[in-house]
Amino acid sequence: MAKYQYTVQGVDYDVEIEEIEGTLAKVNVNGVSFDVEMKQPISTGKKIAKPVAVKPVAAPVKGEAPAPAAAPAPVQAGAGTKVCSPLPGTITSISVKVGDAVAVGDTVVVLEAMKMQNNIEAENAGTVTSVVVNVGDSVMEGAVLVTIA
Repeated sequence: MAKYQYTVQGVDYDVEIEEIEGTLAKVNVNGVSFDVEMKQPISTGKKIAKPVAVKPVAAPVKGEAPAPAAAPAPVQAGAGTKVCSPLPGTITSISVKVGDAVAVGDTVVVLEAMKMQNNIEAENAGTVTSVVVNVGDSVMEGAVLVTIA
């Protein structure tokens, strides 16, 4: 669709926007595919469907039990120190789960970037409080992968 070249903090990025649907875009950054959620839709010249009105939900009456939630909230990083991705890539394996004890230097995630497997290690000892990614996820540099408290 559209190709761009960016330099961010001295690092060159070739970005190709492959597809846009509303506020979701499929992009390719230096050969790695990502699904990106934009704050506003980009005008593509195509006709956009009219928004659908949503009926507001009334607040529960005092003394009544609140209605159950429709869907679980997305996974949020837990309390503790965040282990972040040092570069963009794809998660190929996750070595820990919530509640696991880790030591400094333990591999928590394996990240494939530029056809190389990179072991992402714990920088502090503790207990894993959240695993924010799944195998196959594409992540950008600085994305939270795991938290350790």
